[in-house]
Amino acid sequence: MTTIPTIDIVDALAAEYADKSPNEIIELALSQEGEIAISFSGAEDVVLIDMASHLGKPFRVFSLDTGRLHAETYQFIDAVRKHYNIDIEICFPETEAIQQLVTEKGFFSFYQDDHKECCGIRKVQPLRKKLATLDGWITGQRKDQSPGTRNDIPVVQADPGFSGPGKQLIKYNPLANWSSADVWNYIRLMEIPYNPLHERGFISIGCEPCTRPVLPNQHEREGRWWWEDATHKECGLHAGNLKK
Repeated sequence: MTTIPTIDIVDALAAEYADKSPNEIIELALSQEGEIAISFSGAEDVVLIDMASHLGKPFRVFSLDTGRLHAETYQFIDAVRKHYNIDIEICFPETEAIQQLVTEKGFFSFYQDDHKECCGIRKVQPLRKKLATLDGWITGQRKDQSPGTRNDIPVVQADPGFSGPGKQLIKYNPLANWSSADVWNYIRLMEIPYNPLHERGFISIGCEPCTRPVLPNQHEREGRWWWEDATHKECGLHAGNLKK
């Protein structure tokens, strides 16, 4: 076992593994000491789970339940749990924060304000609570997922959004250099589960009120928070991608 990378060697690791395969990057992550987990919500994340399942190393998986997911997404999460015979650690938002938001602003305030307040309560706070218990997390981010926020993500990085004083969190992005076609070629080849909403034109799938199918030749992130700026669509889970 190697030790948890410190800030002075993360860049070196990123450079060393920049052209490595996703399998090699996942193996690196799972070889670190400390608590490492795969963040699971979509098609990319199931690819990570499948790859991890073939490495013969123990691994953890967690997922965020915002309370606003499609029924198909809940069924998908359960299908993955059964397919790989794994526990999926479900993270929930704080009830009091949800009650206050809905009481004061209703169920769809994000259409008038923006999505950040609701996402902050339903996604970012539960994620922050989970990441506080981890030393690193493995994500399905790809450079081509968002034209304005993910072009430069490295395969290994010190997490700029969730690290803090005395807490160096490492983020692994094994699929950073993959395309959507690479992901779906793997899914078809390995015959692994995927969200049935993909068969109805949904590409990037989030909460039900904030996700819709995309038209031919639209970018996948155009189906998320479509009433906002098309080039800077992050809910806060990967807030470090946003340029200051």
